[in-house]
Amino acid sequence: MASAAAPAAARRDRTHYLYLAVIGAVVLGIIVGFAAPGVAVELKPIGTGFVNLIKMMISPIIFCTIVLGVGSVRKAAKVGAVGGLALGYFLVMSTVALAIGLIVGNILEPGAGLDLTEAAKAAGEKQAAGASEGTVDFLLGIIPTTLVSAFTEGEVLQTLVVALLSGFALQAMGTAGEPILRGIGHIQKLVFRILAMIMWAAPVGAFGAIAAVVGETGVDALKSLAVIMIGFYITCALFVVLVLGGLLRLVAGMNLFALLKYLGREFLLILSTSSSESALPRLIAKMEHLGVSKPVVGITVPTGYSFNLDGTAIYLTMGSIFVAEAMGTPLSISEQISLLVFMVIASKGAAGVTGAGLATLAGGLQSHKPALVDGVGLIVGIDRFMSEARALTNFAGNAVATVLVGTWTKEIDKERAAEVLAGHIPFDEKTLVDDHAPAAHADVPEQRDGAVAEPVAKV
Repeated sequence: MASAAAPAAARRDRTHYLYLAVIGAVVLGIIVGFAAPGVAVELKPIGTGFVNLIKMMISPIIFCTIVLGVGSVRKAAKVGAVGGLALGYFLVMSTVALAIGLIVGNILEPGAGLDLTEAAKAAGEKQAAGASEGTVDFLLGIIPTTLVSAFTEGEVLQTLVVALLSGFALQAMGTAGEPILRGIGHIQKLVFRILAMIMWAAPVGAFGAIAAVVGETGVDALKSLAVIMIGFYITCALFVVLVLGGLLRLVAGMNLFALLKYLGREFLLILSTSSSESALPRLIAKMEHLGVSKPVVGITVPTGYSFNLDGTAIYLTMGSIFVAEAMGTPLSISEQISLLVFMVIASKGAAGVTGAGLATLAGGLQSHKPALVDGVGLIVGIDRFMSEARALTNFAGNAVATVLVGTWTKEIDKERAAEVLAGHIPFDEKTLVDDHAPAAHADVPEQRDGAVAEPVAKV
């Protein structure tokens, strides 16, 4: 046992140094941003390139995870039940997050006393021009042009649709689909190994991303807008600790801080890239390692990245109140309530990437109250810093949602989860693939004893 433990310890040490290097790169990026802002801005493509490398892997990872999960479940109704439960939870939590944003925004009154400059007005118009066209276009956009275009265009929801169709088709094929499932299992291992290789570029990507934003923004832009920025960070923290932490303890009996510690490296990655999508593949791998079944992880995580954006929801309502007050036209209570209802729809489909929240805010205001769109330019200066809080909150919300849905559907191995969170079963940073067979499913005998499920469970 000692000989087996030694290599594992060595692997953990190497990846530990990797994430220490990420922290060092962030600090160095901040220093360069302040010392040589002109040079720092030119480093932006480095950060963008690293995020693009991660995003390149998202579609194949989601496809493999969902096909293996759905294809190994005998009853198609279970997949529908998981999806319906997840969407219902996402709708409720988005509404709660939007309401919290409204309450805090009314208490802080962050936009009072600010003046709208012509430059800010122009910036607001630019963001509105790039906003989404509407709910119908979003829903039609879920359908890919071809069976493979979802992979080439990097659309998460389109990949989800193709993967679900493939999974159900393999499910219907029965034993004839076994070779295909085994093949996809091998492809999944290959994809995760490529991802593990890409992660070694994280320090370089973090350095470029942080240096560029500090060089572009500096300190002056933060001073007059400190109230909304700090208020937003505090609101997001309270939402995660009180609302998500309370639900996690009540439903799953799990400690929030233990879960956040388990996902510490993912949070660091998000903080350095300001994109929750950069940690999506690792969240899928870690949730499976935690003991949540493949169908629940494969459906809840990708869907949550488009429908469960708690941080973005808080940002949309706080930002709307900020803009309205900054322009001298505060929203009445009835207008705020109608705005909340509208933003529940507008927030769906906002990707977890840098700048999406700002475009969604502009699009929501343009559709709901066009006179306020110009004021969006006031937030442009600090949006990059606020996007980190959005991404971190979105990620925490999706991690908690996966555990909750797994608990409600009895598709989580709680004993294993306790062992993993206690550090007794370390995550394999080298392969990112978990080989355990979950033991707490509602239909375990059917899955583990069946002819199809046995090879898949070992993937």
